[in-house]
Amino acid sequence: MYALGIEGSANKVGVGIVARDGRVVANVRRTYVAPAGCGFLPKETAAHHQQHVVRLVRLALAEAELRPRDIAVVCFTRGPGMGAPLRSCAVAARVLAQLWRVPLVGVNHCVGHIEMGRLVTHAAHPVVLYVSGGNTQVIAYARRRYRIFGETIDIAVGNCLDRFARAVGLPNDPSPGFNIERAAAQYAEREAAQGRAEAPTLALELPYAVKGMDVSFSGLLSAVETGGALERLHKSEVSVGALCYALQETVFAMLVEVTERAMAHCGQRDVLVVGGVGCNARLQRMMQLMAAERGGRAFTTDDRFCIDNGAMIAWAGLLEFLARPGSASPAGHSSISDGSDAAQSKQLDAAIDVALAASDCTQRFRTDQVLVAWRADDGSDLVYSS
Repeated sequence: MYALGIEGSANKVGVGIVARDGRVVANVRRTYVAPAGCGFLPKETAAHHQQHVVRLVRLALAEAELRPRDIAVVCFTRGPGMGAPLRSCAVAARVLAQLWRVPLVGVNHCVGHIEMGRLVTHAAHPVVLYVSGGNTQVIAYARRRYRIFGETIDIAVGNCLDRFARAVGLPNDPSPGFNIERAAAQYAEREAAQGRAEAPTLALELPYAVKGMDVSFSGLLSAVETGGALERLHKSEVSVGALCYALQETVFAMLVEVTERAMAHCGQRDVLVVGGVGCNARLQRMMQLMAAERGGRAFTTDDRFCIDNGAMIAWAGLLEFLARPGSASPAGHSSISDGSDAAQSKQLDAAIDVALAASDCTQRFRTDQVLVAWRADDGSDLVYSS
């Protein structure tokens, strides 16, 4: 059994195919890169996704060496995300489900990240730090829900990094966050060469806004944009790398603090970092140090699975599909009862009609709204075992 997933909640459109045993047999994507100095806008991003999604479906099938008849279920990102890109990919998924006559499953984007992280790292019961361009949440599983223990109260960490990059003149290609990470690392290397490897100079003191279990990044960004940092940069009193380093150290320290507090509250030693910002090597290192001090481990993935991708939607959708009453057996394609071909066809048509009716998109879809039917109350997996 194979599931095909389409992701397009932000500036990346991806198509992935995952087998029931958890093998990722295809995972292709394209990224819309906005012009320098600009963010990506919904209209242009949606047009990009519409241009590439069909080609990516064909590419994924070819990479997996599969045909449409091998796909048992089509999955798509229902939300959260940007409205126009979400709708563009949802339309593609609806068309495929009808053409191939298979069920359709809408997936919570955040849950997709979590389940892909668990699949790749084999982390059993970690506290999850989910950090991306549109979301910042500290999450732990309890009683069939991914419970949010802390989150940003204003902008997401990825949005903060993107806007900071534009403010200091860093390009969008390949991504603002990557360019910040690289500039900060180069600054740290220069400081190490001058004998300050353990404590590189912080060129700018930024607001450290941790409020209980929540974090705030808007004031930190305002301090950069209006607090004199840009003026010092223009006067060559401070380098871009120095500002990037100060930003990363401050922001990531805030994230580590609230994550550790959640781990202590839940009695967990392990942490799983997911989402696009989770690719950052400095954040991964800080999490590893914190987890090691607690006698635990920090689980991370590389950019194939941290960054938005279709495989994570396929996997989370497949888990949800298999957890439904009367779901497909490994040899079957749908929740169709035994009987004549005509009866099965009629039942399948009815199931597809129901799926289409429920295939709406929403920009507001919280992680804890999803009933995690594929895990037991104690966190054990009900439909998949690694």
